[in-house]
Amino acid sequence: MGISEFDPNAPACVKNNIFSLPSSEQESRVVLLPVPWEVTVSHRAGTARAPEHIFDASQQINLYDPESPEGWKSGFYMQDIDKDLLLKNDYLRKEAALYITFLADGGDIKKNDFMQDSLHEINEGCEELNEWVFQRSKRILDQDKFVGLIGGDHSAPLGYYKALAKKYDAFGILHLDAHLDLRKSYEGFKYSHASIMYNTLEEVPNVSNLVSVGVRDYCPRELQKVEQEGERMSVFFDRDLKRQLCEGVTWKAICDQIIEQLPEKVYLSLDIDGLDPKLCPNTGTPIPGGLEFWQVDYLLSRIVESGRKFIGFDLVEVGFKGDSWDANVASRLLFRLCNVIESANK
Repeated sequence: MGISEFDPNAPACVKNNIFSLPSSEQESRVVLLPVPWEVTVSHRAGTARAPEHIFDASQQINLYDPESPEGWKSGFYMQDIDKDLLLKNDYLRKEAALYITFLADGGDIKKNDFMQDSLHEINEGCEELNEWVFQRSKRILDQDKFVGLIGGDHSAPLGYYKALAKKYDAFGILHLDAHLDLRKSYEGFKYSHASIMYNTLEEVPNVSNLVSVGVRDYCPRELQKVEQEGERMSVFFDRDLKRQLCEGVTWKAICDQIIEQLPEKVYLSLDIDGLDPKLCPNTGTPIPGGLEFWQVDYLLSRIVESGRKFIGFDLVEVGFKGDSWDANVASRLLFRLCNVIESANK
């Protein structure tokens, strides 16, 4: 049975693909690329297994989206998880954990040949990951499909951004996150999860605007980077958003402020720790504050209504511990994102 014969009212079939849809990759408009990678995480691990947990949780989602009632008919498909990539992640993650512990204990890398070799191997592995993501995402984009990347940690999508740069002369990134991710070679890792937006600004000149929303944990050097970027970067700090709400500014008005900074073509990078941690308690670095689910949903709707085009997205840093709550929230965000892509590109 194909997508055209599928009954959205029937019970979920676990043998089907994401959201229990019988979609094939060929007939799907949105293809989800799982990237099981968390080599450089600096606090809690677990996000490498997020794609499989999100896939399982997605089987419980009803397929009616009020703003895109038949969006699922365009086809949403998730590729198989690359087991070799996952094995490589697990090996390098152990190397990185030893290295990070060495640093935290005050070790001097310059005096330890073993740690220098480990750092070189990890950085080399991350470069290979970037190329892997570039090739996989470009292959999908070349078929005139949209890509949704599912991490893994936030370092995962850099190769995807570079693939988008081959297709679009210019695009903006809407970055929902608790962090600025503007650290340079954090902990010695050039392609750290804490450096994704620094590397994007440095290596993907096609990114015309970077708009970060919900930020509430950062260092002085990252603020300097924001200032250096000038009009290319806008930050809506969580503290300022909360202050506006306390003083009577509507979320609609705040969304309009955010949207004003976005160009015609918009890419969404959604780190799950950008949400209030009650929604994602097992993410790697949960920070008090953050966005509510409904606020993200409304912001996405306003962007579509503005006439801007979503060209892709990533959903990263989803953790897992004991139950499926984080995956439940993430899978529902994922379904919304797939429908937003469909709505914005009719």
